[in-house]
Amino acid sequence: MSFEHLFEEISRLRVLVIGDVMLDTYCWGVVERISPEAPVPVVAVRKSENRIGGAGNVAINTASLGAATTIISVLGKDSSGETLQNLLAAVPVDISFMVETPNRVTTTKTRVMARNQQMIRLDAEVADDISSELEEAVWKKILDYFEQGLPQVCILEDYNKGVLTASLITRIIELCNSKGVITTVDPKKKNFFAYQGITLFKPNLKEVKEGLQLSNTSVELADLNSIHTSLLKQLQHQISFITLSEHGVYYHDGTNSALIPTHIRNIADVSGAGDTVIAVASLVYAVTRTMHLAAEMANIAGGLVCEEVGTAPIRKQVLLQESIRLLSDH
Repeated sequence: MSFEHLFEEISRLRVLVIGDVMLDTYCWGVVERISPEAPVPVVAVRKSENRIGGAGNVAINTASLGAATTIISVLGKDSSGETLQNLLAAVPVDISFMVETPNRVTTTKTRVMARNQQMIRLDAEVADDISSELEEAVWKKILDYFEQGLPQVCILEDYNKGVLTASLITRIIELCNSKGVITTVDPKKKNFFAYQGITLFKPNLKEVKEGLQLSNTSVELADLNSIHTSLLKQLQHQISFITLSEHGVYYHDGTNSALIPTHIRNIADVSGAGDTVIAVASLVYAVTRTMHLAAEMANIAGGLVCEEVGTAPIRKQVLLQESIRLLSDH
């Protein structure tokens, strides 16, 4: 399959993203003095910008690559939630299955940027698990979506902000497995071992070490294979896909395993890179069922988005050209 044909097939996919969505607000400015009120810099704001973060960033990555993408999450009935829905709808991502509630705020991260660095970050959020009533509301939206047609892949994006409760995770995976739908997850600490029976499990190395309580793990294939074995005992999943920061990515699909090094990039900002990696890996695997290619392309995509400041979706044409350039001789 040529890369052009692969991208054509991706555009025929139906993708469901479920998880913690958030609004990323950036305030850009300059520092010219220290505050007379406290020993802190005064940032004179020159411009501000709203971007889509969390599960929303995964959704705009899959949509950017051409897949028909729907997102299910919980939003507060507030201005941030309204802004987020408008941004998602413009991509476009289908937001018709979102759940709104007056009892929670929309997760918002405000970053103040000056001197080419982040000066401070302000978080507005409720990170407790959603109530049982809200969980049932989310579950009903999922069932409504499935009644309209099956997705090829369901991506769970867990930022420990409360949307993906342990019981909801179990129900989603059981539903998808019963329908033959691929499930992938970017897990976080709280629900790390709740993803029993998932197709593709994508933590980063730090999360794996914390989850398995490891200390002296090297980035060597033998050690990483041992990690896969330990994860398999607890999760009974199909594929381990571990991001290794500057060392690249690792996968084990039950038969084959490989450590794929990074390609040299001018790194500006790593925010959102994990979102891009899970999005690309999920789509490529859904089309090809070949984890090595999915890992290679996700590795390239993660590096590409690190060249931009702030969360930004991978651009389809750029990923296509880089995949042809770097992988055509494989």
